[in-house]
Amino acid sequence: MGVAKSWRFSLTPAAAKLALLQHHHGYNGGGGAATKQQSLRSPRRWSLVCGLMLFGLGLVSLFTGHVASDLEWWYSQRVANHGFYLKLTGNGREPIDVWKSKYSKFYYGCSERGRHYAPAKKEKASNGYLLIATSGGLNQQRTGITDAVVVARILNATLVVPELDHNSYWKDDSDFVNIFDVEWFISSLAKDVTIIRKVPEKVMRSMEKPPYTMRVPRKSEPEYYIDQVLPILLRRRVLQLTKFDYRLSSNLDDELQKLRCRVNYHALKFTKSINELGQKLVMRMRQMTTRFVAVHLRFEPDMLAFSGCYYGGGDKERYELAEIRKRWATLPDLSPIDERKRGKCPLTPHEVGLMLRALGFANDTYIYVASGEIYGGDETLRPLRELFPNFYTKEMLANEELKPFLPFSSRLAAVDYIVSDESDVFVTNNNGNMAKILAGRRRYMGHKRTIRPNAKRLSALFMARDKMDWDTFAKKVKSCQRGFMGEPEDMKLGRGEFHEFPYACICEKPLSSVENNDPHTQVARDSTGKTRYPYNVNPREKALHISMKRNLGKSERDNEDDEAFPD
Repeated sequence: MGVAKSWRFSLTPAAAKLALLQHHHGYNGGGGAATKQQSLRSPRRWSLVCGLMLFGLGLVSLFTGHVASDLEWWYSQRVANHGFYLKLTGNGREPIDVWKSKYSKFYYGCSERGRHYAPAKKEKASNGYLLIATSGGLNQQRTGITDAVVVARILNATLVVPELDHNSYWKDDSDFVNIFDVEWFISSLAKDVTIIRKVPEKVMRSMEKPPYTMRVPRKSEPEYYIDQVLPILLRRRVLQLTKFDYRLSSNLDDELQKLRCRVNYHALKFTKSINELGQKLVMRMRQMTTRFVAVHLRFEPDMLAFSGCYYGGGDKERYELAEIRKRWATLPDLSPIDERKRGKCPLTPHEVGLMLRALGFANDTYIYVASGEIYGGDETLRPLRELFPNFYTKEMLANEELKPFLPFSSRLAAVDYIVSDESDVFVTNNNGNMAKILAGRRRYMGHKRTIRPNAKRLSALFMARDKMDWDTFAKKVKSCQRGFMGEPEDMKLGRGEFHEFPYACICEKPLSSVENNDPHTQVARDSTGKTRYPYNVNPREKALHISMKRNLGKSERDNEDDEAFPD
């Protein structure tokens, strides 16, 4: 109230007039020396008046800023804190649809080039040829390929089709052309970057030295490439960047982020043979059920070894995982108990099944398990099968057709990627590369339901599961998963990697578009023919939509520690 009073008295016209009046009387009320002295003081009094007025304006700004901030906080609390599992409606409480977000219809993926986007540099006019050697498994390499295109754009370089990793843990000797449609990759990005299959022989023969090879630091800013990489490229003409994964900052300007989306979600198409097999498996799942859940278990030996976690297998497990762990020379010794408390341990297949049942997926739900070799084999999978008997894998759905792919882990991973992307619900089991890439893609493609376990909170809950009944456990699981269900409002600027949260490529649909394109939306109109609001987009729902849009620009993270896969 004191602030309000001071603001009011400092700004009113009466106060300003009073100051002017006092000045006028002071100037005319005396004579002789007094008048001369007052004349000398006049500039000081005007300075005082101006200072008081500026002070008053500052108080106004401070007061109104606090009021606006408090009102927005109050508004967001009133609108957004209805919870995702029991949405308030006029008739009571309505359970969330675990299969689909009711708010996804407000958003769509957008990655078009801007009006002032410069065309790609032609090969002869470019600053040189950029060679890229990716690293890791399929999806880790996918992030490297995506960022390679962006780096080529930053450097005004001609990009040579990236080289895939043949020496990683998976020992897959597939080349780019064996996984992705290379012609489509080159043509679809022609307006962004000039891409060629290999450096021309004439250029290679003219070089006095072999291509310069270097490795840039992780998550380097564009300025690093301009200051440190470009001079070498200009001097040597051909430059190779090695182990190229997560070597570009997650935070870039919007045009470069949209380029990332064009590469990742449009230019990187799988080969015809991979895509056909993946679509066959999707079709076979659809023939059995109208909707299904894809679960990426990521419970393979390499992931468990990397995590430093322990799952009760005794000395045999400790020895086997320790041997695998030796491939990462820089990994520190970790406490399995502490890692589990931090939420760094993948859930067991049994725990994933319990989470899904607690969220509301019934026993007759069809499950597609996307995974490689599960540590512990069928015995580890048995509890998940018991919870969900309609359990399928690529090996179960395609026997003979899968044989040509068996020697190639990346091609098998690509098949799992396709089925997981086409599923109605995708469930991750860690924050690894496939989980991030697919979560981002599904957000871009319409916020298809994507569930990521809140492992930090769930781990503590699983350890205390025997101390509570099922209803209490299920209620607590739903509470733990708030913010991890793939809702549009999970998108927050600065949260996680851009590949997982592609905020710059998610746009808001006009309400009229939502009304016209949704066959289930009933539109009410007034006497003038103007739309009031669709029946299933009521004012409360629209208000929540506005709140979600505001959250896109706020930085907020919930128990997350993003760790890149190490070299």
